[in-house]
Order: sequence, then C-alpha cells, then structure tokens
Amino acid sequence: MSRSGEFCPRCGDEIPEGTDERPELSGAGGQRNSEHVLCDACYFEEFDLVDAPDTIQVRVCSRCGAVHKGNRWVDIGAEDYTDIAVEQVSEALGIHVDAQSVAWQVAPEQLDKNNIRMHAEFSGVIRGTPVTEEVTVPVRISRQTCKRCGKIAGGSFASIVQVRADGRDPTDDERERAEEIAEEYIAAREATGDRNAFITETKSVDDGLDMKISTNQMGLGIAKRITAQLGGSYSDSRRLISEDEDGQELYRMTYAVRLPRYRQGEVIDPEDGDGPVLVRSVQGNLKGVRLATGEDYEASFEAGEAPDARRLGFREDSQQTTLVAVEDDNAVQVLDPETFESKTVPRPGYLDTDTDEVPVLKSHAGLHILPVEGDETDTDE
Repeated sequence: MSRSGEFCPRCGDEIPEGTDERPELSGAGGQRNSEHVLCDACYFEEFDLVDAPDTIQVRVCSRCGAVHKGNRWVDIGAEDYTDIAVEQVSEALGIHVDAQSVAWQVAPEQLDKNNIRMHAEFSGVIRGTPVTEEVTVPVRISRQTCKRCGKIAGGSFASIVQVRADGRDPTDDERERAEEIAEEYIAAREATGDRNAFITETKSVDDGLDMKISTNQMGLGIAKRITAQLGGSYSDSRRLISEDEDGQELYRMTYAVRLPRYRQGEVIDPEDGDGPVLVRSVQGNLKGVRLATGEDYEASFEAGEAPDARRLGFREDSQQTTLVAVEDDNAVQVLDPETFESKTVPRPGYLDTDTDEVPVLKSHAGLHILPVEGDETDTDE
C-alpha cells in the first residue's frame, strides 16, 4: 500500500497517498489548514450529498390560481400544483460542491389538496466513490389572495368606460358586444402576462353600460376598440382622486363612448326628396342604399354619422310579401302584407324581378322593398 505519511486528525488512521481533492479541516480561528485532511471513513461519516430544506411553502392565489415566484405573482393556469412543487423543491435543494455525475429523480406523493410529500433520490460520485441519498421534503400549498385579486375584490379601478348612444339607448346586442370587446381586449393583455389588466365591474344602466377598468391605459384601449367596431366616437375627462407617496397627482379617467344615432339595418328618411335609406354602415360617415332606386347613399361630411332624418323602422321589422307585377323600369306592384291590397311601389335596382316574394317594410311613409339580406350593396348594373 502506498503511504502518504499523513494521518487523519480525527481518527488517527494513516491516509493513503493519491487523494488530492479532500476537504480540509478548519484550523484555529476558522482558517483553512492545508496540512490536515480527513480520511475517507471520517469524511463520509458526516457527508451529505444533498442539502434539503425542512419544508417548502408554495403560495397560490385561491381566486385566480396564480403562483408567487420570487417577488411577484405569475399566472400559470394550472389546477394541479404538483409540477410547481417539483420545480420549487429542485430550486431549493443544494448539491455538494465536490459531487460529480449527479442524477436525481423525484416521486411526489399527494397527501391532500394542500400537502405534497416529495420523495427525491440522488446519486453522484465523491472521491471516486458512488454515493446515493434519499430525502423527503414536505410541500405545503398555502392559499392566499394575490395583489391583483385583492384589488378586484376591493373594487379598485382607475378608469370608467361609459357606453351610450346618440339620441337613443344602446340595444341589448350593442351592450353585449361592447362588453365582449372589453373582455376580449383584457384577455389579450392578460395573455401577455399583464396582471394589471382586469375589469372590476360591469353594470347595465338605463341608458347604456358602465365598466370600471383597472388602469387608464386599459380604459382608453377599450374605448378605442368599441368605437372602431361599433362606430361612433369617444371623449375623455379626468378627476383628481389622490396623490401617491411621491406627491404625484393621481387621476381617474372617464371615457364616454357615444354610439352612432342610427345603427346598421335601420331604415331612415333623410327627407331630401330621394326617399328612404337602409343603413349599411356607421363607420365614419353614415352609408346606406336608397330603397327607391338601389343607389348608394352617403351622408355629407358635415352631417357625418348622424344626418337629420326620420326613423322608419328596422330590417328585422320587414315581412315577406308577394311580387304581383312589374309595371315598368321604375315601378312594381306588391301585396300589402296587412291589407292584402295590391300597391304600386318604386322598383329599386337590386330587385330580382323573377322572384315570387320580396321583403318589404311598412311605415307611415308607405311600403319599401328591401334588399335580400346580405345584398345591401347591390345597385343597378
């Protein structure tokens, strides 16, 4: 046997020559003593391959399911937190600095919905000797309320989006669509990891819809998207509510969305002598089709989306009736759907004279043949 001439300071046995990577004992005053090393027996007697915590707590929001990592909450969209427990256990474990070829596997044991026992087995090589070690780390799921959910529960909001309509109340469909637009926008922001995006409250009121939104930026984004899709315009106003710790003034913004006076599918009479118009667009200037001729209509720049006009009805109020006869290029006869009398009405360019039935709207201005739904843009060829 090769002898080194060195002896273990703990047991007194001679240490074989050829082991260079042996940890040194601390000398007096905590200084490393390069002249004394432990023999293998004494070294492995107190050796720990793994340094494991006594327990690990995983903080989970009981409302939204977010997990607290580091100094922030993270949305993970999980109902089972086993993978999160494995991840946090792996981050908390320490492996001996001298270990080589380290491998490990873990077997989680779910005790109940809030407790997981992590059984981990490690293997490695120390001083040329294969070693294994098993550790069990209890993991407790601590259910709390994240900052975001706390704000929502507390009714926190920075902006208000009010949805109204010009000269009328928004329809149920418009209210529902405005709410959907807001939810879709917030969901898209959440998908990017923005935890400041949320709707605190949505309330239907007599003349429209009110939504309390988390931030001024979110409120502005929602107002822009509602007007882009439903038409109309928006204005904003602000009110000072407080100051932050640095003395900066904090404002609450109100974004007032005003939907167009008329809506798609409504029949109006601009009273310009050319007859009623079926509204087909409220984006920008109002656009439609003349029911007497089938020609395109667009409100003047000054009138914009709300020209002065009489309301005659809506497409959904129309009825199917019989096309009796074609008189000439400008007139046809149809049956009045209420009196069943034959009436002469203008012949619009979009009318298919080979059809047996046509949709008509009856108003105080008379009978009007409507385009077949989806054909509002058809005009004379």
